[in-house]
Amino acid sequence: MKYLSIDIEATGLAEDCQIIEFAMIPFDTQFKRLEESLARSVYIHCPSFEDLKTSLDPWVREHNEKIIRKAHHEGLMHSEFKEFLVKYLEGPEVRQYFNNQKIVLFGKSMTAIDLPFLTRDLGWEFMRKYFHHRNLDLSGLGYGLIDLGLLPQGMDSGTNLMNHLGMGAVAHTALEDAKNTAIMYLKLLDKFGKKS
Repeated sequence: MKYLSIDIEATGLAEDCQIIEFAMIPFDTQFKRLEESLARSVYIHCPSFEDLKTSLDPWVREHNEKIIRKAHHEGLMHSEFKEFLVKYLEGPEVRQYFNNQKIVLFGKSMTAIDLPFLTRDLGWEFMRKYFHHRNLDLSGLGYGLIDLGLLPQGMDSGTNLMNHLGMGAVAHTALEDAKNTAIMYLKLLDKFGKKS
C-alpha cells in the first residue's frame, strides 16, 4: 500500500484552534520506503504569539512559540494553503506515485485532530475529492496491538512508541513527525508482519 503521511501543528486541540504547520510525505509499505523527493512542509498564517498567548494551553505556549511566530510572519493564508495543496496533489509526480487514485491518509491522532481541522479549513468537498474516505491512524493501530498483547500498555502514545522502537524523542515539527510516524509504521510491519 501507498499512503500519504501527514501531520499538523496547531495552536491547541480545542475546536477553535488553528493549524500553524502542515507537512506530508508519501511512503510505500511494499518497498518500505519514504519518498523524500515528495515531502513538503508549510506554515499557515495565524495571529501573533502576543495576541494568542493568553488563550494558549501552557504546553503550546512553552513548546510552539517559535512555530507560532514563524506561522504569523511567513505562513500562507488559508486560500493560499488550499492552492498549495491542489498544486501538489494534482502534480504529475504525486498523481503517478498514487496511480491517479484517491490518496489514503496516514498519521497519528488522525480522527481526533488532523482530519477535523483539515476538513474544517479545506472543506468537505476538497477532502472527498482528493482523499479516500478510509485512512490509517497509528494511534488506533497502537490500541489494537495492545489489545492483542503484541505491544505493552501505553504504546498508543507516539512518544512511548518511538522510545519502544528505539527512535528517540518526538520532534514536534510537522515534517519530522510525519516522517517518524511513517517510519514507526514500517518498523511495526517488520516486527509483526509475515516472515519470509
